[in-house]
Amino acid sequence: MVRLILALLGGLHLLWGVPAVFAPRWFFDHFPGLGHRWTAAYQPYNEHLMTDVGAAFTTLGVLLVIAAALADRKVTAVVLTGLIVFSTIHLGYHALHHGALNGRELAYSITSLALGVLAPVFAVVLNARAARTDRNSL
Repeated sequence: MVRLILALLGGLHLLWGVPAVFAPRWFFDHFPGLGHRWTAAYQPYNEHLMTDVGAAFTTLGVLLVIAAALADRKVTAVVLTGLIVFSTIHLGYHALHHGALNGRELAYSITSLALGVLAPVFAVVLNARAARTDRNSL
């Protein structure tokens, strides 16, 4: 289950990061898609910052995919902890700064960011339980 969560989170971060690196204006204007434009609610556009955000998401995505492939509990714990730190800071910023978002769009945005914290926390708990089970079976 932990490897699946790592792979899904890794895929999502790559899905967000790669376009932000290679098409930062498009990412800014369209993220997260499906008619929502959350990033564009934080004007003005800045290519450098969008590319940096994309680099951060891409890096996290690569690390999550590597952790899923290695299936090493310590590597998993380190990568998930890094993601939790990043995601908590990201959520905290948006909880305090809404840009032009309000109503449902703000609620959807904050909810998705909160899930971005809760999912890796859940994976850390599962990983720790599995590590305890591994130690107890020795």
